[in-house]
Amino acid sequence: MILMTWKLDSDRPIYSQLVEEIRMQIVSGAYPPGSKLPSVRELASDAGVNPNTMQRAFTELERNGLIETRRTNGRFVTEDGTLIRSIRRELAGEQLTDFFHKMEQLGYQKQEVLSLITSVYEEESLQ
Repeated sequence: MILMTWKLDSDRPIYSQLVEEIRMQIVSGAYPPGSKLPSVRELASDAGVNPNTMQRAFTELERNGLIETRRTNGRFVTEDGTLIRSIRRELAGEQLTDFFHKMEQLGYQKQEVLSLITSVYEEESLQ
């Protein structure tokens, strides 16, 4: 079983934060395509939330196609690699958009941001 660090805040609905966290675990490969997910009760206990809240998150993930229920066997991550890659790309795009907006607020121009990214990346690679 994968132990997640749940960082839930009271500013947003808990179930949507659960959806985001589980989705992140799926697209990052922590839960590979076709893998069995822990039960609603296990994950709810781990996250410190009501099982009904975790069930609501699972329902949302199932509606989005990321997980599927197999009658008596439990819930599994989709085997649709194209969907997983698409969601991963979408999440990365959202992160980059937020980053670029913040850099713009700091007064950076596009070329300065790209240079800064390269510089910081190279510094980090040497460590």
